[in-house]
Amino acid sequence: MTSPHWKRFVWFCLCLTLSHPTWSAGGVTIPGYAPATGVERSYRVQKATETDMSFWFDKPGAPPVTARGAFRQAMTVLSRDEDGMGVRWSLSADLPEDIAGLADSYQMNLLYRNSLTAYGITALELETDLNGNPRGLSGVDQIVAHMREMAANGQGGNPAVGERGLYDIIAKLETNPLQIVAALVPEAQLLATGQSYQAETMEIGQASATSQDEDYGGVSVPVTSTWTLESIDATARTATLSLLEEADTAAFSQSQQAAIAKLMNGFAERAKNLTADQLASVKRASKSRNVELVVSLNDGSTLEASEIVTVEAGGTTLRTYTHIQREDMPANLQLAAVLTAKDLQTPDLHIEPLPSVKAGPGFLDELSTPPAPPTASQDTTVAADNDAAKAIAPVSLEVKSAEVTLSPVSYDHGLNIVLTPESAAKFRDFTQTVLGRQAQMLISDKVVMEAWMREPIMDGRIVLAGTDRKDLEALAEQLKVPGVKILVRLRP
Repeated sequence: MTSPHWKRFVWFCLCLTLSHPTWSAGGVTIPGYAPATGVERSYRVQKATETDMSFWFDKPGAPPVTARGAFRQAMTVLSRDEDGMGVRWSLSADLPEDIAGLADSYQMNLLYRNSLTAYGITALELETDLNGNPRGLSGVDQIVAHMREMAANGQGGNPAVGERGLYDIIAKLETNPLQIVAALVPEAQLLATGQSYQAETMEIGQASATSQDEDYGGVSVPVTSTWTLESIDATARTATLSLLEEADTAAFSQSQQAAIAKLMNGFAERAKNLTADQLASVKRASKSRNVELVVSLNDGSTLEASEIVTVEAGGTTLRTYTHIQREDMPANLQLAAVLTAKDLQTPDLHIEPLPSVKAGPGFLDELSTPPAPPTASQDTTVAADNDAAKAIAPVSLEVKSAEVTLSPVSYDHGLNIVLTPESAAKFRDFTQTVLGRQAQMLISDKVVMEAWMREPIMDGRIVLAGTDRKDLEALAEQLKVPGVKILVRLRP
């Protein structure tokens, strides 16, 4: 994906004139963005992704795999002059208190918590243009230094050189720090979509189209943007606008060929059997973005935004949903059903929190970190716990199924192990008992995973990742042999 081209604008002293929109035969005037400084605004943010790879798994009509998140973020305009603004975003991975349902159905929150840990921050201070588009970030050196320290604090205290491409990520962030903003607070860009420092006069129902080129991996892709003023609410003093962005299909398809080739390589056997029409369809790609925005007719700020981005490429469909609502204003836009659905087919992920930079084994430990050292007042209790730990017997687990599959989220392979109901109950009890301790998993007397247990595993599912695909397939074959079991024990 390309990074936005940030532009500087000339300041027009029109605050008094633009703060009061006018209705006339020529249309409706939406005021320029003129936010109050020093006032914290809280936003309710809901997100979801749907990934449909049923074509490759030869399961037509299967529901897409969905991940979602719900957040409360806060933004304050710290300063504003003729050149731009200083903005602070206070960030949190906590689920809003009124969210119904299990945390497992909001996996984005767990991933986002790990992102905040990896970057070592709970707030970002941005430099923006007068529309609110981010164009600079404070504290980049500290963020990068924190990530390097975490990388150096690898498993067992060894530097994590090359693992997971971590240093490649750090290098990219140093080259373009705004990627940090895109990763942690994309809401800033979406809100800015509906804001303009200049007044805009529009007619209800009349569409206005523009075109621009965007860079996708070195390929210039024409993108057409169509704006429409949908309605005006004179009582609430708001305007509802829509935006449709469509990428040129031929150019976008060209830009995605490398990614499509990688995907086809992951499904090599199925790819060999594609018909000519299927192959042609797989090599086509498209991208569209549908946005609805509710904008204040008092200060030109975006009060609510709904965005759906759809990318089709390589026989897959990825659709992302975002809804943002300023909490002091009523909701007007309809939420996509996926954001509130009770039943979802979620990715088979077990997400553990990353440790902080000071937490022992470090950033790249697969499942987490050891508990903090006891205080003097805890010594007696901890000693008793250690004695009890020695008495915890290993558990032998029977496997119901073991399959190597491609993650629809990351395209990485993983060994998905499902235990029998009886073994799932044994494993649940074991993980509850050894919370805060390090456990080992053995297959055929070989240790295949070591992890710190920070929460019980309730569903009888284990995912092994980060290993060569051939090694995972070999383990899967071992687990299919009758009588073979998994041994789980405390690390000696």
